[in-house]
Amino acid sequence: MAVAEIIGAAIGVMMLVIVAYILVGSVLTTTDVVINAQKDTTLLQGARLGTNIKITSFGNSTTEPWLNFNVTNTGNEMITDFGHTDVFILTSPLPIQHNSYETSYTGLTGKWRKIGIYSGPTLNDPEVIHPNQLDPGERMWVCATYVNTYLIKWFQITTGNGVNAQRTI
Repeated sequence: MAVAEIIGAAIGVMMLVIVAYILVGSVLTTTDVVINAQKDTTLLQGARLGTNIKITSFGNSTTEPWLNFNVTNTGNEMITDFGHTDVFILTSPLPIQHNSYETSYTGLTGKWRKIGIYSGPTLNDPEVIHPNQLDPGERMWVCATYVNTYLIKWFQITTGNGVNAQRTI
């Protein structure tokens, strides 16, 4: 009978150790997840605060469904996530048209693409540092397609982290 009590006590102690191990492990894991989430949020907010863009020139064809414009990175962060950058075009009387990024020209309505990125004041100054990234001070020539039966009233480009530039025509 005394052996049964010793075995029962040993099983009880093992159960307490297992529960304590699981509890401590879950607390440490939760703490690690929260710390990493706070760190990521801080980095994203810092990048957002350092991002700034400006539409420096634009033009649209009266016969073709294209809107062309220059976007200058006036902030201090590189813009690299073109896949999550969107162009919005308001034509009257249609609602706002959403344009998503395409890597090569398809001619489809509702798409935008970068024609080129330039580091100097003219189109003869191609970028040489960080190709295919919009570095601070560089300009990107953009072409967006839209339903061309109406006149453009307004357009906006929004980066992946929520910073935007807009222009009224």
